[in-house]
Amino acid sequence: MTMSTLDYPAIEKTAPGTIRLERVLDAPIDTVWRYLVDADLRAQWFAGGTLEPRVGGAVDLVFDHDNLSADDVPYPEKYCEHRGAISHEKVTAFEAPHLVAWSWDGAKEGEARFELTAMGDRTRLVLTHSGISGPAGLTDFGGGWHSHLAVLETKLSGGTVRDFWALHAESERLVKEALSQDA
Repeated sequence: MTMSTLDYPAIEKTAPGTIRLERVLDAPIDTVWRYLVDADLRAQWFAGGTLEPRVGGAVDLVFDHDNLSADDVPYPEKYCEHRGAISHEKVTAFEAPHLVAWSWDGAKEGEARFELTAMGDRTRLVLTHSGISGPAGLTDFGGGWHSHLAVLETKLSGGTVRDFWALHAESERLVKEALSQDA
């Protein structure tokens, strides 16, 4: 994987408890949409699990980050408690193929909202995560989303992520720096 996906911490704090990330992806909107709502495709960049395609539908996010790296890399100790976790959420918005959102941590950590806009053969993705508790949460969620979107970007361009956790560590550093400038 090239580090170009990390050269810009395209993240901003837009309100208290809210971060916004934006990417322009090298894939048509229907392909990006499938990577958001199809369990097998979503598992390749974030978390698998079912998603009922309607407002109020269930979302079961199954986290298996061992499958995000092409190489056999160790799980960082600070994330081991989340290894194999399943998060039970609810769909809060669903307008195929332009918008999907779901609760986070039973809505205790707000909502993750993905908005897609077609740009010819490319797609603009805007991810807004609102309702995050505390400054540490902004950095944690920001680093996580930044790294997962980098994996999605790499997958869509036909690339390979050798070490997700190295990518994640670099994302956390970049996001912490970017968010401290927004403070």
